[in-house]
Amino acid sequence: MKYNNLGYLISEGFKSVFKQKKMSTASIIIMCATMLIFGLFFLVSENINYAMKQLESQQGMKVIILDDTTEDKIANLKTEILKIDGVNKVEFVSKEDALTTMKTWVGDHQELLAGYVGEGNPFPASYFVTLTDLSRNEEVQAKILKLEGVEKITSSNDSISTLSKLTKGIRAVTVFFLVLLVVISIFIIAYTIKLTVYARRREISIMKYVGATNNFIRGPFIVEGIIIGVVSALITLGAVSLSYNGIMSQVLTSSVLQKVQISLYSFSELFVKILLVYIVLGIGIGIVGSIISMRKYLKV
Repeated sequence: MKYNNLGYLISEGFKSVFKQKKMSTASIIIMCATMLIFGLFFLVSENINYAMKQLESQQGMKVIILDDTTEDKIANLKTEILKIDGVNKVEFVSKEDALTTMKTWVGDHQELLAGYVGEGNPFPASYFVTLTDLSRNEEVQAKILKLEGVEKITSSNDSISTLSKLTKGIRAVTVFFLVLLVVISIFIIAYTIKLTVYARRREISIMKYVGATNNFIRGPFIVEGIIIGVVSALITLGAVSLSYNGIMSQVLTSSVLQKVQISLYSFSELFVKILLVYIVLGIGIGIVGSIISMRKYLKV
């Protein structure tokens, strides 16, 4: 497209926005409301996925090592476990560490463990193994049990399975609602631009009569849709920032998060991602909405 044509289409798009001030304003307000819900839902979903990843990383299995296993074999066992596909981290827990942990659990009743020192320590050494994907829990366990020096494995298989299913379910619901909000936004802006197109239907007919192409006629309306989408995105970004920071200031001090040792994203960590999402969303919705609204009049 020639530069003059491009300049014309852009200028006409801006003129259309200002000519239809009431409709443009109404469209921006509705778009902002929709994109605000979308943005907050997007940020919540990002934090849910982040929290689920942290919970997944905390889940694992305890690989009990045979008492007569030498230090060299214990070290080799760690190497062999790390080679297994699906293993994330392997942490060694010595007999002394296991005893110390138990002393912490019994609290004031230390007399219960008075005889469990030195050679009398009954707690076995072990490896705590976490996975990259909880759905592979049983597969990894089967492979570890075949390794030399492994006595048995203790793991909350039911909890891990439930957490894995919950994670997949949350992600599926998140995708569904995000897509739904995008579709709603497209129809909102398509309806708004359709009203503008209807008001200028005679002008469009004349342009077609003198030989203007569909793309040339469609151009200003697409620019109008993009302007409305981008302006709505930038306004909503500021509103989302204020809302998110206000909510996080309350949530991050929650004792529940501190107990389960879960952290959440700050807005600055998500700023680039949400900015890109909003810009792409605004431009994409503007283009798609404009094309949909003009199909009837251009008979595409």
